Amino acid sequence: MSGLPLSKVLVTGGAGFIGSNFVRLLVEETSFEIVVLDKLTYAGHLESLEPLLDGDRVHFVRGDIGSARDVRTVFAEHGPFSVVNFAAESHVDRSIDSPGDFVQTNVTGTFELLDAFRHQGSGRFLHVSTDEVFGSLGPDGAFVETTPYDPSSPYSASKAAADHLVRAYHRTFGVDAVITNCSNNYGPYQLPEKLIPLMILNAAEGLDLPIYGDGSNVRDWLHVEDHCRGILAALERGRAGDSYNLGGLSERNNVEVVDAVCAALENYRPAAENEALEGRSYADLKTFVSDRPGHDQRYAIDPSKAQAELDWGPTVTFEEGLRQTVRWYLDNGRWCQAVQTNATRNRIGLADDEAS
Repeated sequence: MSGLPLSKVLVTGGAGFIGSNFVRLLVEETSFEIVVLDKLTYAGHLESLEPLLDGDRVHFVRGDIGSARDVRTVFAEHGPFSVVNFAAESHVDRSIDSPGDFVQTNVTGTFELLDAFRHQGSGRFLHVSTDEVFGSLGPDGAFVETTPYDPSSPYSASKAAADHLVRAYHRTFGVDAVITNCSNNYGPYQLPEKLIPLMILNAAEGLDLPIYGDGSNVRDWLHVEDHCRGILAALERGRAGDSYNLGGLSERNNVEVVDAVCAALENYRPAAENEALEGRSYADLKTFVSDRPGHDQRYAIDPSKAQAELDWGPTVTFEEGLRQTVRWYLDNGRWCQAVQTNATRNRIGLADDEAS
């Protein structure tokens, strides 16, 4: 079992949703110096790192993990360090439209990081992955670490390929590497094209709440703070060459999630007082749209291994986490406006429910 011999951590994709929450956790609960490497695409925003960049512990570098030059430069100027790799293209709908972007970032980018790390890095390489690599479940059972990979979309296929590269670099070159596979995350700083923030903001504005198909697709929901604590536990205490499933033990189908968002909104902004609704209820805004290609029916994660070996488990219930999330989006309109680019707004009709 490996510890962290170094006091510096490179967090790739650290200006994104889960990455920025992880950087915040490191600042609050560790003494590590943190280097953030982010390309600042539509999914990465410096606003998500405010005010962490004002001190001397978090250093930001704008760069692309798919560029060998960018990666080698950050290793040469800031290393050696352990690496936590969040950087990824993660929206399934976008992967159907532009699969090449996902191969470049998720596969080539992971390769460039691994290759630089084996020559210049030290400590541990932790790769953050998704439960989508396992494919779709039937009505029963849950993914475990030994579940065969069976990806359905270009996104999940690219993440599966990256996972295999990480394992290969451990077995071939002895890289101290660990993989975590998470279920669907939600919480503050998630881009408003993903299911929960999209539903919150659309409902508050009296816009349609688009739901794929009949809304029966089931996902396991994990609060981002719980996820980040699981990643830190794997970074500090995981076994080299191993993988850990991090799940929320909170399965909901998409209609149930949307209904829960509507109910939570009633607590903070009652529909009767929201002029944008014009007398309607939040639930009246639900709209069922054509399903997307390759839409997996159900995901569920068994986190028993992480609970036993890392002393980790989810602590935030879905009900409490959702209330906190709704409140955060209602209170942080400036952040929402800053990150909703034209590209994001154009995707508003495509409700998504992905993990990263």
